[in-house]
Amino acid sequence: MDDLPPERKAAQPADDSPAAEPAAAESSDRPAAPRGMRPAPSVLHGPIRRTVLWLALPVLLEQLLSFLVGFYDTWLAGQISADATSAIGLGAYVGWLASMIFGLVATGTTALVSRHWGAGEHDAANRIMNTSVALAALAGVLMVGAIFVAAPGLSAALGMTGPLEDIAIRYLRMDGAGHLVTGITLAGAAALRGAGDMRSPMMILGMVNLFNIVASRTLVYGIGPLPFSGSTIPLLEPMGVDGIVGGTVLARLAGGGLMLAGLARGLSGLSLQRSLLWPTRETATRILRIGGPAAFDGGVMWIGQILFLKVIAGLGGDSVNSAIFAAHIIGVRVEAISYLPATAWGVAAATMIGQSLGARNPGRAVRSGNEAVLQCSLLGVLVATVFWFGAGPIYELMHEDPAVRAAGIPAFRQLALFQIPLMISIVYVIGLRGAGETRLPLVITLLGTFCVRVPLAWLLGIHYAGGLTGAWAGMCADMLLRAVLLAAVYHYGRWTRIRV
Repeated sequence: MDDLPPERKAAQPADDSPAAEPAAAESSDRPAAPRGMRPAPSVLHGPIRRTVLWLALPVLLEQLLSFLVGFYDTWLAGQISADATSAIGLGAYVGWLASMIFGLVATGTTALVSRHWGAGEHDAANRIMNTSVALAALAGVLMVGAIFVAAPGLSAALGMTGPLEDIAIRYLRMDGAGHLVTGITLAGAAALRGAGDMRSPMMILGMVNLFNIVASRTLVYGIGPLPFSGSTIPLLEPMGVDGIVGGTVLARLAGGGLMLAGLARGLSGLSLQRSLLWPTRETATRILRIGGPAAFDGGVMWIGQILFLKVIAGLGGDSVNSAIFAAHIIGVRVEAISYLPATAWGVAAATMIGQSLGARNPGRAVRSGNEAVLQCSLLGVLVATVFWFGAGPIYELMHEDPAVRAAGIPAFRQLALFQIPLMISIVYVIGLRGAGETRLPLVITLLGTFCVRVPLAWLLGIHYAGGLTGAWAGMCADMLLRAVLLAAVYHYGRWTRIRV
C-alpha cells in the first residue's frame, strides 16, 4: 500500500478483528476517563463504536459551548436592533472565513500528527505541532490587516448604508483584532486532537467560551456606578453592540494565551520547543500541501456565502430589508446546532482515520468514518424534529420584531428537512481531510456552491419572488448534493492510499 513514506517500517494488523487486536492493550494514547466511568478505549485497538463515541463527546461539549456564545450574541443583538443583528451576522461570516483560512494550517496539522502518532513517531508529530503554531501566528497577523482593509468593501457589497454600514464596519474591525491569535488556538487544538487528546482542547476552549458570554453581557449593559462618599464613580458604561464584539475579542485573546501556556508546559506528549518553532521548508510544505486545498475549499465556500448573502440582501428590493436579513442570520445561527454533532463526530472520524492509516490499518479507517456518520445521523433525526416543531418558539425567543418572525419561521421549517444530509456531508468531509484527501471535497464545494446554491437561490428567491423560503431552497439543494457526492467519494474513492 502506498499511503506512507517509505522510511516507515512498522507494520500493524491488516484489520481490527478481535484476534488481531488484543483487548489487553492499555496504550498511552487513550484519553483519560472521568472518575467513576469505564476507561476510554484505545484509538488504534478499542471497539470502533465505543472509541468513536468517546472521542466525539468532548468535542461535542466544546462545540456546544461555542454554539451558546454565538446564540447568546445573536440574542443580545436582537434586544438592541435589527441593524445590530445584521452586523453580528456579517461579523460571523467574516469570522468563518478566518477560520477557513486558518484551516490551511489546522487541517494539515491533524492529518500529519495523527499519521505520525499512529505510526508511533511522536517526535515527528511534535515537530509538526511546533511548525503549525508558527505558521498560524503568521497567518493571524495577515488576517488582522486584511479584515481592517476589507471591512468597508464587505459592508458595501451587501448594500449596507447609513447607520447600519457604520455599525458593520466598526464591528468587523474590532472583531478582526481578535484573530491575531485565533490561528494559534486552532492549530494547537488540531495537533492535540490528532494525537487523540480531545479533553485538553475542550477544557481550554470551553473556559474561553464561558468567559466570552460573561464578558459580552458585562460590556453590553455595563456594571453601573459604584457608590463612594456620597457620589458615584462609573465602573463600566454600557457599550451596546460594541460590547458584544468586545467580549469576543477578549475571549479570543485569552484562548490563544491559554493554548500557548498549555503547550509550553506539555500536553499529551506535545510541547512547544524554541528550537522547533522556526519552520523548515520540508515540514511547512507537508502541512500546506494538505491544508492548501482545504483552505481554498473554505475560501470558495465563503465567497459563495457572500454571494448568497447578497441574494438575501436583494430580497428586499433596492435596499437591505433588515427584517429578512435578520431572519436569515437568526436561522443560520440556530442551525449551527447541527454543526455541533457533525463537527464532533467528524473530528473523531478524522483522528481515527489518520491514526489507523498511520498504523497501516485502512479497514479500521474506513469503518471508523462510517460509524461516525451513523451515530451523527441518529442525532440528526432529533435535531430536525426540534427545528420543525420549534421554529415558532425559536424565532419568538430570538427577536421581538413580528416581521422577522414572519419571514423566518416558514423558511426554518423547510431547512429542518435537510439537516441529516448536512450532517452527513460535514462528517465525511472532515474524515476525508483527516486522511489527507482535500482535493475532491474542493471540487464538490465548487459544484455545490456556484452551480446549485447561489443560482438557485437567486432564481427562486428573487426572480420568482419566493422570499427567504425560496432563497433557502437553493441552500437545501446544495446540502443534499454534497451529502450524496461526498458519500460516493468516501465509499468509492482511493483516499486510503494517499501519501502525506
